[in-house]
Amino acid sequence: MSNIIFNQAQIQQICQLIGQMLSLSETQTSDCLTQTAQNLQFCFPFVCEQDFPVILDGIDELGLDASKVILSCEIAAKKTKVNRLNKIKNIIAIASGKGGVGKSTTAVNLAFALQAQGAKVGILDADIYGPSVPIMLGNPNAKPQSEDNKHMIPLSCQGVVANSIGYLVPNEDAAVWRGPMASKALQQILNETLWPELDYLIVDMPPGTGDIQLTMAQMVPLTAAVVVTTPQDIALADATKGIAMFNKVNIPVLGVVENMSYFQCRKCGNKEFVFASGGGQTLAKEQSLELLAQLPLDIQIREHADQGTPLIIAQPDSELAQGYLHAAKKMSQQLAYSKTLNTDDSIPIVEKH
Repeated sequence: MSNIIFNQAQIQQICQLIGQMLSLSETQTSDCLTQTAQNLQFCFPFVCEQDFPVILDGIDELGLDASKVILSCEIAAKKTKVNRLNKIKNIIAIASGKGGVGKSTTAVNLAFALQAQGAKVGILDADIYGPSVPIMLGNPNAKPQSEDNKHMIPLSCQGVVANSIGYLVPNEDAAVWRGPMASKALQQILNETLWPELDYLIVDMPPGTGDIQLTMAQMVPLTAAVVVTTPQDIALADATKGIAMFNKVNIPVLGVVENMSYFQCRKCGNKEFVFASGGGQTLAKEQSLELLAQLPLDIQIREHADQGTPLIIAQPDSELAQGYLHAAKKMSQQLAYSKTLNTDDSIPIVEKH
C-alpha cells in the first residue's frame, strides 16, 4: 500500500532509529510496522512505553513528522504445557536456588517496572513458608474480599493486583505446613482468585527446588521463569540447580538477574564487589541465557521494600528504578522473541466457576 506521509527512504530511517533504540533486528522492526495513508503504526510485542517519547523525539530530530507515527504495545499469550487460566496471558516465575538473594524484592520491582512500561500486571506470592509480598506492597494486614465465599478478589496496590498466603493466615501458621498441604494451598490461591485481564502474572517462588517449585512447574500454566542470584559461588551453584530444574520440566528460562552485584559509595562513587563479581554474567553465558540485569546492593532498595513503597512508584527517575525498568523490558523482549515460546492460539482456557 502506498504511503502519502512518508516515502520509502524515510520509512527506512524511522525503522532504523526504532531498531537501534529498542535493540531490534531489521526483521523484528518490520514485523511491528503497519502502513496506512494517514500514518505509520508500530505495535511492539513487548513492553516499552517509556521509550515512546524518546523515539518520537528522535523522529522529530530526523526532520520528520512524529505526529504521524503511532506507537503501541500488545502482549501475546504464549503456549504452556498446562491449560492457561482465564484472563492471564503469561505467568512468569521469579525463582532462586537459595534464599537471601533478594528474589522477592526483585519480583515486586519487576512487576511494577512492567506496569510502568505499559503492561497489566499481577503478583502471586507463592512463597508459602515466608510470604513477604504483603509487606513490600504496604498492606500486610489486608484481607481479600469475596462476593460468593468461593473466590477471592485480589488486592490492588498502585494498579498492580496481588494475592498471597500472607493475606489469608497468620505467618506462624504458614511456616509449619507440610509440602502437600502447601502445594494444595498454592493451587487454590492461584485458581480461586478472580484475576483481572493480565499481560503478566509475576510469581514470587520460594527458594529451592522442592514440592512448591515442582507443583508450579508441573500443574500451573507457567509460561517461563527468571532466576535471581548473587555473584558469589554458593549462590551460583544453587541457581544452576534451579535452572536445571526448569530445564527438566521444560519451562523456558528467560534469563538471569544478578542481584547485589556491587556496593557503590555515595560519597566517593567507589564500587565494592561485596559478593565477588561477574558471577551472574558467567552463569548466563554458561547456560546460554540472557543476563537481564546487574543490580546493586543499595539501602534504598531495602528501605522501599520494608516501607511498602514500591521503588518504581516512589523514585521512577532514579538510577535504581531505571535498572529494574531495563530488566523488565529485556525480560519482556525475551518472552516475545523466544524460539521455544509460540503464540498460544490453540490451548484452551480454563474458566473458573
